[in-house]
Amino acid sequence: MRPFHRLLPLLALALLAACHSRDHAATAGGDSPEAAVRASIALVRAGDFAGFWRQALPPHDYAMLREDWGRARADEAPLDAAERTRIDAALRQLAAPDAEATLDARLQPWLADAQSRYGDQLPLLVGVGRALASQAIDENPRLGEEQKQHATALVDALGPWAQQAPWFDPAKARQAVGVVVSTARKLDLRDAQSLRTMGFDQSMRSYAMAFHGLEQVLALYGLPLDQALASARVVPLEYHPPYARVRIEYQLLGRPLSMESTLIQQDGRWYDRDLIDSVRQAHQRLAAPAGAATTPGLAATDVVPALR
Repeated sequence: MRPFHRLLPLLALALLAACHSRDHAATAGGDSPEAAVRASIALVRAGDFAGFWRQALPPHDYAMLREDWGRARADEAPLDAAERTRIDAALRQLAAPDAEATLDARLQPWLADAQSRYGDQLPLLVGVGRALASQAIDENPRLGEEQKQHATALVDALGPWAQQAPWFDPAKARQAVGVVVSTARKLDLRDAQSLRTMGFDQSMRSYAMAFHGLEQVLALYGLPLDQALASARVVPLEYHPPYARVRIEYQLLGRPLSMESTLIQQDGRWYDRDLIDSVRQAHQRLAAPAGAATTPGLAATDVVPALR
């Protein structure tokens, strides 16, 4: 899935923000290519993904995204009875008054067993995972060469961290359980159906809570996403209105990484070209008659913000 890849791929995820009542016309895009990208990064760092979409898309495309949100959900295949039962049980467990103690009691023996079984093999398992991830990136037809290079560099940067992270530490696991339970309670999801019926604004608020919870959990295990986002700087490469190209440079776990982004000028404001294309392709898929061929690109549900 595409949208955040062009701005900073550290969220995976994604996923997340409070909806503010700012005037969209005054905040959409940027008055320069660099300003547009910096604003988007700042909104992602703040977890304000509702603000991100208002800023990142021209007003017409933003309105289209909001309208398509519910339509994309309506086209999703319904959950079967087993899936609904499983999700409902998990949500009830997370909402229970003794959720932290119950989950920790189940997790600690599992961690001890996993450490005895796989602790010594973890570097090898991570190495195999890195190789498989690199192969999948190389074979992905949707990624250009520059995007493949950046994705591979990300995998290489995360590999040493994954090998050394304290995955089996009981104290950190207990803290992580606390974050997960606290986040779940803030989300206040009642059942599986509530996950499928959230509108755009409610989804963005839920994504914000989930994102900040994810940040806390990853920080416990030594991956500070906020530091990576804070380190981002935007370097201009080309400026030929209505097109421009910039490079986004940032530090992840002490390693310098970078990616490039192409921007387009519309009505005097600058926007990420690939992000606009993603939303428009998803709209075309939703608008096409059932079974009809559509423009190659993303599936309808790819309007949901996440990492490519």
